[in-house]
Amino acid sequence: MPVDPHTLDDDSDSSAESEGRSRRFGDFDCPACMANNPYDEKFGDGDEVLCYFCGQEYLAQVSDEGRLKLRER
Repeated sequence: MPVDPHTLDDDSDSSAESEGRSRRFGDFDCPACMANNPYDEKFGDGDEVLCYFCGQEYLAQVSDEGRLKLRER
């Protein structure tokens, strides 16, 4: 199955589905440059995040299953 670089799929977090759209994230891997971006304040659905390495801005979208998808701004 092809990997969607815009989706974070962390099977190790069993609470993700129970949290759903309210799930918060502490970091993300930039789809453009693949750099890991830790955030001090967690972010979630509807928040804007910035890659500290390449400067690309994203809108965070969290699915009902608690999966993160990043859309370029």
